[in-house]
Amino acid sequence: MFFKKKNYIVGLDIGTSYVKMVQLKDVKEGGYELGFYDMMPLLPGTITEGAITDKGHITSVIRELMKKTGCKSADAIIGVSGHSSVIIKRITIPTMTEEELTNSIRYEAEQYIPFDINDVNLDFQILGPKQDEEGQMDVVLVAAKKTVINDYVEVAEDAGLDVILADVDSFALSNMYEFNYDISEKRIAALINIGATNSIINILQDGLPVFTRDSAIGSGHHTDMLVEELSISKEDAERLKMGRAIDGVDPEQAETVIANASEDIFGEISRSFDYFRSSVGFEEINGIILAGGAALIKGFSEALGERLGIEVEVADPFKRFKIPDALNKEFLKDMGPMAAVAVGLALRREDDK
Repeated sequence: MFFKKKNYIVGLDIGTSYVKMVQLKDVKEGGYELGFYDMMPLLPGTITEGAITDKGHITSVIRELMKKTGCKSADAIIGVSGHSSVIIKRITIPTMTEEELTNSIRYEAEQYIPFDINDVNLDFQILGPKQDEEGQMDVVLVAAKKTVINDYVEVAEDAGLDVILADVDSFALSNMYEFNYDISEKRIAALINIGATNSIINILQDGLPVFTRDSAIGSGHHTDMLVEELSISKEDAERLKMGRAIDGVDPEQAETVIANASEDIFGEISRSFDYFRSSVGFEEINGIILAGGAALIKGFSEALGERLGIEVEVADPFKRFKIPDALNKEFLKDMGPMAAVAVGLALRREDDK
């Protein structure tokens, strides 16, 4: 008797600095086992404002990752983000069924989306009745440029993966959070993923998104300021960010530059929180889950919590997964925060609503 080999799900997060890849396997007793997690760097400028500028390089990097992890082929779910490529808006519209909204989504979207409606893929999620407004409901509307999605699908499939879904990075963060963390009743949690050139803020209430924003600032800001202020190479700046000593550089001076760069990012997050409070009407954010490369910077999470007066926890995307002994647990612990989006993508399934 012959059995068809199971095609396990791969979450593929193509960022501006790294490609991250996660494979999950279903386990009989429920939940998931981590097949692998690995990452490889991209050349600067490969992706600009969410758009791919060098398809061949990314395809080559994905192939190298597949070779490194032993992934010969797999079903894959990819993520897209970027304020110029993806628009996410919370809107209020007359109450209707999901079927009715599916039929009228193009009309509703044209009022809120700054792109040609024919150039985007649309999706939505009904949040529920609008508080204090009878006959109205809240909806999260998503529009992603078709050209951007097609480019991401192309590089993944050219590398040998079979893309079955495209998701938005901010929603992938929600998937990771929902699986690994307890969602307390009426708890408002802010999921923040700070990559190299982009930060994603996704605020959830009872596990549902109530506010989402992409910001064009990330941990690359630390690198740029270190290079400019200390006249060092980008490579040395990256090492300093991670707390390593560099010959000829005063550690205290480097810490000051890093702190100033962090303050710029904190200010952007604080302004987003203020806008959330004023526009949505919820006052208290109960906690922050911090992911992305900035979470690896020494003292960053603590400083963020102190600056905003909110408890910050560094994300552990593998918290509730079965981890095989063969995997490098130290690597998973150290680099885990950078896997948050890839894990959330891998948790998606083709029949998810």
